[in-house]
Amino acid sequence: MNNGRKNTPNKLMPLQKGIFTRDISFSNLIASSVYITLAVSVAVFIIWPTIAILMESVYYDGQFTLTQYISLFTENQQLLLNSIWVSTLSTFLAVVLGLIVALFISHSANRGKKTVFAVLLLTLISPPFVSALSYIMLFGRRGIITYNLLGLNINPYGWHGVVLLQSIGHASIAALIILGVLRGIDKSLEQASLDLGANSLQTLLKITIPLAKPGIVAAALICFVQSLADFGTPVIIGGNFTVLATEAYLNVIGLYNLPRAAAMGTLLLIPALIMFIIYRNVVKNSQYFSVRQSNESTLVLSKWLNIILGVITWSFVAFQLIQYITILWGAFARTWGVDFSLSLKHINALGSSQIASFVRSLEYSFLAALIGSLIGLILAYMIERKKFPGYQILDFMVTLPYMIPGPFLGIAYVLAFHDYPLLLTGTAFIVVVNCIYRQLPIGTKAATTVLTQLNPEIEYGARDLGASEIHAFKDVVLPALKPAFLISFINTFTTTMITIGAIIFLMVPGSEVATVQMFNAIKTGDIGLSAVIANMIIIATLGINLAFSYFILRPARHKDTMEKEMAYVPAIEGIK
Repeated sequence: MNNGRKNTPNKLMPLQKGIFTRDISFSNLIASSVYITLAVSVAVFIIWPTIAILMESVYYDGQFTLTQYISLFTENQQLLLNSIWVSTLSTFLAVVLGLIVALFISHSANRGKKTVFAVLLLTLISPPFVSALSYIMLFGRRGIITYNLLGLNINPYGWHGVVLLQSIGHASIAALIILGVLRGIDKSLEQASLDLGANSLQTLLKITIPLAKPGIVAAALICFVQSLADFGTPVIIGGNFTVLATEAYLNVIGLYNLPRAAAMGTLLLIPALIMFIIYRNVVKNSQYFSVRQSNESTLVLSKWLNIILGVITWSFVAFQLIQYITILWGAFARTWGVDFSLSLKHINALGSSQIASFVRSLEYSFLAALIGSLIGLILAYMIERKKFPGYQILDFMVTLPYMIPGPFLGIAYVLAFHDYPLLLTGTAFIVVVNCIYRQLPIGTKAATTVLTQLNPEIEYGARDLGASEIHAFKDVVLPALKPAFLISFINTFTTTMITIGAIIFLMVPGSEVATVQMFNAIKTGDIGLSAVIANMIIIATLGINLAFSYFILRPARHKDTMEKEMAYVPAIEGIK
C-alpha cells in the first residue's frame, strides 16, 4: 500500500507534465498563428494603403516626380492655408466651448447636468450633415429665422459658416473627453488651493485646468483631425470657399485625377501628424500629476462663474436641440420655407434605393462593429499580454488610423485595392474592412486599458488549477473585457452608420449607404428627403446602441459586478 502511494505520483507526474507541455505548445502555436494573421491583416489594410497613396502622389508613368506637390504649393497654396485656418480656428473654439460645458457638468452648482450630458451623447450619433442641413433650414435664403421671421435675404455661405458648424459640432466630443479627465483629478488639490486663500476663479485657472491639460490636448487633436477631414460641411456651406478635403473629393469623384487627389490627401496627413506629435510631447512633458481620484468636487464657484458657465452651456444645448427639432419638423413639413404644414409626402417619397441604402448601412455597421470589436480585443491581448516579437511596431500600426483623416484613407483604399491581386474596390467587403480598421484604435485601446487593470495572476491561477490557456482566456479574460467590447461595438457601429469621409470614395452606383443618400439629397436641394433620412439614421443608431448595451450589461445583476463593469464605461449616473 505504502509503495503504491509512493509510486503513483512518480508514474503520474511525467504524464501530467507531458500533457501540460503539449497544451502550452499547442496554445502557443494557435496564439502565434492568430498574431501573425492579425499582423498581416493590419499591414494589408493599414500600411499598404498608406504606402499606395504616397507612391501615387510622387510617381507618374513610372518616374519619380514632385509635380503634384509643386503645383499645390505654387498654384493652389490657398487650399492648404484655408484648411489649416479653418481647422485651427474651429478647433480652438470647439475646445473652449467643450471646456466650458465640461466645467459646467463637473464643477458648477447649476441644475440640469444630466440633460446637458444626454444632449452631448445625442450629438455623437448624428449624421455629419445634420448641422449643415439645419443651418440651411434655419439661416439659409429661405431659412425660417432669417427669411420667415426676420425678413432678411442674406448669404449664409462662406468660411464663417464652416467654422461655426465645425466648432459647435466638435464641441460635444471635446466636452466628453475633457469631462473624463476632470472627473478623475484629485479634488483635494482644489481644496488645498482654497485653503491657501485662492478664490474659485484662481483655483480653476491654476489648478483645475492645468490638471485637465491631457484631456484638453487630446480633444484638440481629435477636433483638428476631424476638421481637416471634413469635406461635407465646406461642400454644402462653404460656397466659393474651398479646402483640401473638398478638392480631393472632387478630383476623385469628378475628375478622376488620382495623382492629384493622392497629393492632396497626403497634405491632409502632414498637419494631422504634426498635431499628434505636439499632443504626445505636451502629455509626456506635463508636470501636473494627480494621485487620488474623487467624483465629488469641493470647489464652490462664485455666483458670476456659475452664471457665465450656465448661460454658455444652455445656449449650446438650446442650439443643438433647435437643430434636432428643425430636422424632425423638416421631415414632415410640406415645403420648407414656403409651406410648413404637416405632411407625409417626404416619407412616402422614400424610394427603394433609399430604403435599400438604409438597410445596407445597418448591415455594414453591425458587421464592422462585431468583427472590429473582436479583432480589437484579440489584438490588445496579443500586444499587452503575449508581447510577441514586433508587438510595439504592431501597436503603432494599429494606432495609425487614429491620426489619419478620412479622405486620406478613402483615397488610399481606392489606390491600393483597384487592381489584381487585391481587386476589392466597389465591393461591400472593402467598405466594411475600411470601417473596421479605421476604428480599430478605439477598440484596441479600450481593451488595453482593461487588461492593464486585470491582474495577470488571475490567469496564472486558472492555469495552475488545470485550465488550458485557451480556457483561461475564454473564462477569465473575455468576461473582464466585456465593457471594452461594448465601448468598441458602440463606437464602431455609430461611426459606420454616420460616416462618409472615407467610404464615399469606395461607393459605386447602387451600393450607396444612407449617409451618401442624405448627402446627395442635400446637394440637390431636397431638404425634406434628407431630413427623413437623417431622422432614420439617428433613431436607428440610438435604438440599437441602447438595446445592445442592455443586452451586454444585463447579466451583471449583482451590485459589485455592475460597479466593476461600469467603472470602464462612461455613465450618466455619475452626473449629479
